[in-house]
Amino acid sequence: MWGGRFETGPADIMREITPSIDFDKRLAREDLAGSRAHVRMLGSEGIINKDDAKAILSGLDQIEKEIEKGQFVFKRELEDIHLNIEARLAEIIGPCAGRLHTARSRNDQVVTDFRLWVRGACERADAALFQVQRALFAQAEKHAATIMPGFTHMQPAQPVTFGHHLMAYVEMFGRDRGRFEDARKRLNESPLGAAALAGTSFPIDRDATAQALGFQRPLRNSMDAISARDFALEYLAACSICAVHLSRLAGELVQWSTPAFGFVKLSDAFTTGSSIMPQKRNPDAAELIRGKTGRVIGDFVALATVVKGLVLTYGTDLQEDKERVFDAADTLELSLRAMAAMVADLTAQPDKMRAAAEPGYPTATDLADWVVRVLKKPFREAHHIAGSIVKLAEQKGVALDQLSLAEMQSVEPAISEDVFKVLSLEASVNSRMSFGGTAPARVAEQLFFWREKLK
Repeated sequence: MWGGRFETGPADIMREITPSIDFDKRLAREDLAGSRAHVRMLGSEGIINKDDAKAILSGLDQIEKEIEKGQFVFKRELEDIHLNIEARLAEIIGPCAGRLHTARSRNDQVVTDFRLWVRGACERADAALFQVQRALFAQAEKHAATIMPGFTHMQPAQPVTFGHHLMAYVEMFGRDRGRFEDARKRLNESPLGAAALAGTSFPIDRDATAQALGFQRPLRNSMDAISARDFALEYLAACSICAVHLSRLAGELVQWSTPAFGFVKLSDAFTTGSSIMPQKRNPDAAELIRGKTGRVIGDFVALATVVKGLVLTYGTDLQEDKERVFDAADTLELSLRAMAAMVADLTAQPDKMRAAAEPGYPTATDLADWVVRVLKKPFREAHHIAGSIVKLAEQKGVALDQLSLAEMQSVEPAISEDVFKVLSLEASVNSRMSFGGTAPARVAEQLFFWREKLK
């Protein structure tokens, strides 16, 4: 391709380190789309004649069919997807294939392909997250009133409902979808026509190519168009945050499925056995999702490290961008599909959840609130009173509602029989009626809100 300047070929090691075709062949569809938009514009603007434009388009159609049928031969000596397609085009239509590269560079060509690919990846992530939300929603709808322990510091804190707990993840994944949507909006500008870095002297129509490829507009600065990889970093950042949320949910499923908790059962479809212990049922799908989070975050860190010291505009360092993005996309999309299927498949165990919600004095806050509300004590004083009653219950080895009224009155004489109305798990859950609270009536509101969004 650059033989006019060079007298000898590359060293053998260059033939190993330079090619990117092994991974950037995934950009074939995007490369063909970009080339079609470019050549149509060249023909429309009279930069190449219409016969040559027609021949090039016909050749690109044939190449697309060859790729779809698995008949296209990708050659490492041609380095990348762009030269592989251009070389095959020349074989099909002859020398006029060389006119396709008029007024563009591999620099704007590759980043156009890459933006198109990442745009599609944002859309795929959104669709996969939608399915995870639907699976969570379906379980939450069935268990809007199922009582379970809520934890802080991994200690029993207050009773909540399983539906409320699951809807927390619906909210998280909703924000993840928003991040992918925002990333898609920001990246949806076309670099095509920026050429190597400075633009081109040919009278091209960048608006036409941008519109043809579904971009909102052309990027305004040719140097920025070539060098910017923040769109890939933003996508990877969204992937990383989403993977962290998946990891948190996966960790809970691992915990909940242990005999010590027993909150959920995972079927044979999402567990494995042990090679030595016949009784084992291991939550491998959840563990793998949790483990893959490190890989996705690593992809973000790797690309950020590649880009951080690059001066404008292009360096071959940027060849390292695609593998990191491809890996993160593959990993996240697989994890999302697995999570959606696993959540849909799990079976909740309400009796185990309720039994686990009883120890640890989870209605102590309800006792303190009752003292504030009925006895008109300041909350800090009420907190002390409730803590003292909890200490008394601990000493006697009983639950709060198993203490006698006289025993409670030994701590605070003004306490009345009415206090027992707030000490049950059901009373506690039902009382949490603040907006976004765990009361089944409030969970029903959350379900109503999301039902329309998840149709």
